[in-house]
Amino acid sequence: MTGSSTQGIKIMLHPVSDLASAKAVYTALLGIPPQADSSYYVGFEAEGQHIGLVSGGGPQGMTSPVAFWDVPDIEAKLTEVTAAGATVKEPAHDVGGGRMVATFTDPDGNVLGLVQDP
Repeated sequence: MTGSSTQGIKIMLHPVSDLASAKAVYTALLGIPPQADSSYYVGFEAEGQHIGLVSGGGPQGMTSPVAFWDVPDIEAKLTEVTAAGATVKEPAHDVGGGRMVATFTDPDGNVLGLVQDP
């Protein structure tokens, strides 16, 4: 390959057990207030990346941070990574505003994410 077929990591989600405490730490770290702040999710926009705090790991049952790679065609990339040995964990779906996300595991069980914006 001559170049990357992704546009870099766009979103990093962190499961947290205490959302209020984690919000205070990430606010101090990033030096900005959150742009999204609810009882189950806190999100920051920092230097072109979205950093999200997911209370209790959310409905996905996250147990470790998940990086979401920005791709122009999420279905094509899912096909490519599964052909290479990955396993789809969460198929591509719209999470609002036309943003599509999906997750898959590598052969060692690490969870990776894909995001495609409209």
